[in-house]
Amino acid sequence: MRLLLDTCTFIWLTQAPKRLSPAARSALDDPSNELYFSHVSIWEIFNKCQAGKLVLPDTPRVWVAEQLAARGVAEWPIDLPSLERMSELPLHHRDPFDRLLVAQSIVHGLCLVSPDPAFPPYGARMLW
Repeated sequence: MRLLLDTCTFIWLTQAPKRLSPAARSALDDPSNELYFSHVSIWEIFNKCQAGKLVLPDTPRVWVAEQLAARGVAEWPIDLPSLERMSELPLHHRDPFDRLLVAQSIVHGLCLVSPDPAFPPYGARMLW
């Protein structure tokens, strides 16, 4: 299964794995699953660090690269079809980072790993 990790899911995986649900932990640990982390989430982490809302043990650039490599998580780029789909989504959720994650999961058939209760109304495949 191809899994797209929400920003909080990736942070919890690296910093506080006990916050992950048992189903999420099992799926993330399963070597047959492919793990992806969107550039939109990387952008969100950089923004939160710069605003002082997130503190990491190293610079965001170094920390993200190290965590992706250590866990075998591949980057997922922002692409035009996902941006177009995001513009067509109803405004159940106002956070542009989250809306783009939903659009990416829909457009590319990815399963979104997230506890966010605002995601299910969009009909994206979810796991938590």
